[in-house]
Amino acid sequence: MVEPRPWVEGYVRAWNSNDPDEISALFTEDALYYTEPHNPPWEGRDEIVSQWLGRQDKPGEAMFEWQPVSVTDEVSVIQGVTTYPDKTYSNLWVIRFVPDGRCREFTEWWMRQDVK
Repeated sequence: MVEPRPWVEGYVRAWNSNDPDEISALFTEDALYYTEPHNPPWEGRDEIVSQWLGRQDKPGEAMFEWQPVSVTDEVSVIQGVTTYPDKTYSNLWVIRFVPDGRCREFTEWWMRQDVK
């Protein structure tokens, strides 16, 4: 079973560094990355890195807290909260792993939380 913690921690490091090598190390060569469940995915590691860098956050701009919802041999479901200085999002990630711990398919749902 692939433990999701090292992968999620690597994702957060890559999120904060925007280092192409750190992003690339997370995914298989043929990985799929769905930024929304029903939109076409980014296909392949090179496109994932390119699209990620085209939409990058500033280092340290976002805080991410998370907990596992379900962990099986090949799939982890993660519930998280992303906090920016001016907005907060609820997140649900479905991460499909290969045995070496890299992601072969990533799907995220995100919803902006209302500010009261």
